[in-house]
Amino acid sequence: VQLQASGGGLVQAGGSLRLSCAAPESTFSTYVISWFRQVPGKGREFVAGSGRRGANTKYSDSVKGRFFISRDNLKNTVFLQMNGLKPEDTAVYSCAAGRPVYSAYDQAEIYYHWGQGTQVTVSS
Repeated sequence: VQLQASGGGLVQAGGSLRLSCAAPESTFSTYVISWFRQVPGKGREFVAGSGRRGANTKYSDSVKGRFFISRDNLKNTVFLQMNGLKPEDTAVYSCAAGRPVYSAYDQAEIYYHWGQGTQVTVSS
């Protein structure tokens, strides 16, 4: 699966952005799709994950209640709506595809495919 992430940019604290993760393959709907973020010098941090049909979602504590993940399998796209952005949300956001069980959504090493990442910068 070739993942393409988009939608990053520069936003002021308190603002919103919506990231998209798309793939052309029809097998897209068979994957769990999750978002991770990374800042220089640190490892990947799980942000949010969506089950194959979008019903099973999982969030990190740092974004719960502010970020929302959804998917449209007809368009082979997963969205990450980010509200109430904070400077500490600044990072490169990447989407990943895999087939983890729900309890392992946050384990980056389990995912098979990764998109190229999109930069999100939140100014204070």
